[in-house]
Amino acid sequence: MVAGQATILCGVDLRLIEYFIAVIDHGGVTRAAQALYIAQPSLSQAIRVLERRLGVELFERTSRGLVLTQDGAAFAVPARRLLADVEHARDRVRDVRDLAAGRLEIAALAALAVDPLPELTAALRHEHPGLLVTVQACEKVTSVAARVRAGEAEVGLTELPVQSETLRCVELLTQETALVLPPSLAAGLPDPVPLEAVAELPFVVEPGTPPAGRVVMECAHRQAIWELVRHGVGAAFLPRAFAESGIDGVVVRSTDPPIHRRIGLVFRAGPLSPAASAFLRVAGDHPAERASSTKSRPAGDSPASS
Repeated sequence: MVAGQATILCGVDLRLIEYFIAVIDHGGVTRAAQALYIAQPSLSQAIRVLERRLGVELFERTSRGLVLTQDGAAFAVPARRLLADVEHARDRVRDVRDLAAGRLEIAALAALAVDPLPELTAALRHEHPGLLVTVQACEKVTSVAARVRAGEAEVGLTELPVQSETLRCVELLTQETALVLPPSLAAGLPDPVPLEAVAELPFVVEPGTPPAGRVVMECAHRQAIWELVRHGVGAAFLPRAFAESGIDGVVVRSTDPPIHRRIGLVFRAGPLSPAASAFLRVAGDHPAERASSTKSRPAGDSPASS
């Protein structure tokens, strides 16, 4: 029996272990050498090197060829297990490299969770359904940058600019923030709505949000805010593209002057994982058409539909 097999295996050239198993499986050095496409003397020498490193004889040399010793038979068990584990690891690496598997951690500004994050991640998953995407919600731009710098997330989706000398930024689009109102509030307002008129409106906001007008309700759940606006409780500021496509029964209006914010990705300098590289590519391609249409949209209101 070979003592400390796990420790010994860690210090042995994997190629020598593959040669050892090949000799067993092919019934001798000659056939193993042919299968491995190496010279027979080279294979015999490799087996002797392995025996010297292990400090045991793996084969007994007889007139009929090589015969496994007791130590050789004992060593073959963990050797086969190691080769199987290595092959499994290689398969996993190939899957990650080819994006058949893998994981991507994204730190996203919570305000961008409704737009454009779902559209971007859906596009990524459509191309690479084997990827697991995990989203970490952040309330502040500084929190997104901090998580990416710390390696807790590989990519950050945030409002720009980001003040950091160690992170790279890629701008994706300019997002319009629109005023979303129940029809009863929109009826008496000019079109577009001057920002000074917003101060007189009742608003439903998230806790801690700077008041844009008269706050009548605070709610920590974004979807509940949309429903409250739809039921006439108050107005809210939301991304125009989302409000128009995701909330029915409300009026979406631009402001005067319009409110825009730059949205982009942040990531650490240096090589990115295949999953992160794919996300940057998909994000860079996907929102371009919508971004240009948002920029060119005339000011005014539009009814949102489901």
